Amino acid sequence: MGKFSVLLMMVLMWCWDSMAEGEYMLYKDPKQPQSVRINDLMKRMTLEEKIGQMTQIERKVASKEVMKKYLIGSVLSGGGSTPSKNATPKTWVNMVNDFQNGALSTRLGIPYIYGIDAVHGHSAAYGATIFPHNSGLGVTRDPLLIKKIGAATALEVRATGIQYTFAPCIAVCRDPRWGRCYESYSEDPEIVRLMTEIISGLQGEITDDSKKGAPFVNGQQKIAACAKHYVGDGGTHLGENTGSTMISSKQLFGIHMPAYNDSVIKGVSSIMASYSSWNGVKMHANRKLVTGYLKNKLKFKGFVISDWQGIDSITDPPHANYTYSILAGINAGIDLVMVPINYTEFIDGLTYLVKNKFIPMSRIDDAVRRILRVKFTTGLFENPLADYSMIKYLGCQEHRDLAREAVRKSLVLLKNGKSSMKPLLPLPKRASKILVAGTHANSVGYQCGGWTVEWQGSSGNVTTGTTILSAVKKTVDPNTQVIYNENPNRHFLKSNSFDFAIVVVGEPPYTEGFGDNLNLTLPEPGPSTIKNVCGSVKCVVVLIAGRPLVVQPFIDTIGALVAAWLPGTEGQGVVDVLFGDYGFTGKLARTWFKSVDQLPMNVGDPHYDPLYPFGFGLTTTPTKTT
Repeated sequence: MGKFSVLLMMVLMWCWDSMAEGEYMLYKDPKQPQSVRINDLMKRMTLEEKIGQMTQIERKVASKEVMKKYLIGSVLSGGGSTPSKNATPKTWVNMVNDFQNGALSTRLGIPYIYGIDAVHGHSAAYGATIFPHNSGLGVTRDPLLIKKIGAATALEVRATGIQYTFAPCIAVCRDPRWGRCYESYSEDPEIVRLMTEIISGLQGEITDDSKKGAPFVNGQQKIAACAKHYVGDGGTHLGENTGSTMISSKQLFGIHMPAYNDSVIKGVSSIMASYSSWNGVKMHANRKLVTGYLKNKLKFKGFVISDWQGIDSITDPPHANYTYSILAGINAGIDLVMVPINYTEFIDGLTYLVKNKFIPMSRIDDAVRRILRVKFTTGLFENPLADYSMIKYLGCQEHRDLAREAVRKSLVLLKNGKSSMKPLLPLPKRASKILVAGTHANSVGYQCGGWTVEWQGSSGNVTTGTTILSAVKKTVDPNTQVIYNENPNRHFLKSNSFDFAIVVVGEPPYTEGFGDNLNLTLPEPGPSTIKNVCGSVKCVVVLIAGRPLVVQPFIDTIGALVAAWLPGTEGQGVVDVLFGDYGFTGKLARTWFKSVDQLPMNVGDPHYDPLYPFGFGLTTTPTKTT
């Protein structure tokens, strides 16, 4: 009887070990090839789990319970959507991890991926380093600088526990009336191609053994990138946001497509479809370009993501027939849908379409395979939860110094004195009394523009940074009196004796269609401030704007004119060059028109007659001013 008991125990132990071995899951083994892990996981997934992976929801409607119940594959922060006002990095990390714990508690424990618009630094996070917007960075024509900015941005995004950014925007803005023109590096596709090096900064330098088109993310200090908006968003008629780009195939592939080819070669993880249309066909429903060209021709193996409610806009009006929108978008090749609010409607609609064979299972499998490929590449299965170890990178001095350098290199000097023999710049640091004026002189928010803490941006000191006014006070000789008056009247100007004035004016912040502008005039009180100050005092005007504006009426009044674009938090970089610690080096990356009647007008056009041509930019020599 004793021998039988021992034998029985041995048999039971063998069965237990066999059962344990049966629980071994290839997809959880980091030693297995990625393709093996993906295949193993997909074999285990139900339709419900696959559709969950294709669903991206906004953080406001997400919770640990929602992640688990609906098997959600991705969460995002929409513009200005944060865990709390001025949220700390720890608050961000805790939120991201809370959602992740919900995802990990599901049957298969597939981690979700969190996306955010870190479009000029980690711009949604309070206290982050805000770099110049792309319209300024294009001026530098410096891919190494751009790569460093990408690497710094990746660290700051990781500091908040996030693994994915909806950047870079590689639109080629052909008409500055477009409200997203400041998100474009240039009107010249070659400069935009050069700037795709930011992908190597965000994700890491792709290795020689990487497969063409495969996503690449090199470790936990890097993040997944997203090239956007595919394709032609910068060429719409009259610069209308979400409008139609009415050009030939030769123009589309010659102007707007090349940077996507470069991005795919660099291993970009995802590509976002554009709200816009090409010759009337919505890009979110353009199977020929999304599947036929991007996936099949360019061999892109990452995932294609929709824009915010992007599939809704396939119909006019948006969401008029959501079932059709799902059908058209998914069959066109959209893999991950930024729903972002009413996720049950999307999940139910897609489930119905698959079960009734309107959408083939092969299309669902292709989408899920691409999403999982990015998640494995990003290291989410091995490191799903963030910790506080990278918090130190958010807004660190090294990154602010880099941003300050970027500001210096992005400035374009358009005018310097009444003649080249009598330059106004660089300014002397030692003077009796100087005036700083203008709506944009003492506002970090105005310097940063849209996509900064809030979706549309805002005025005032919205985040940690250095205003141009404070930088002037820090730079000049201690005995130089600096007077600030935002919009001085003539009586004030006559009752003071100023050596010179610095006038800082420009556009208010905006994003997307809110920035569409058919006249491109400088808003008041900018023109009045220029007229009053520059009519009374020797002045330099610093223009804070994401694009060229109508300035010809003021040129004769202005002593010197500087295009500072949207420089971000490090206003000291502007002042470094104004006072001669560094020289002006920037050259226009887009044409500066005389009047909007000339638009669209780009370098090489037959009717090219600009105020300042593409590539223009005066230079100065660094000097020790006294």
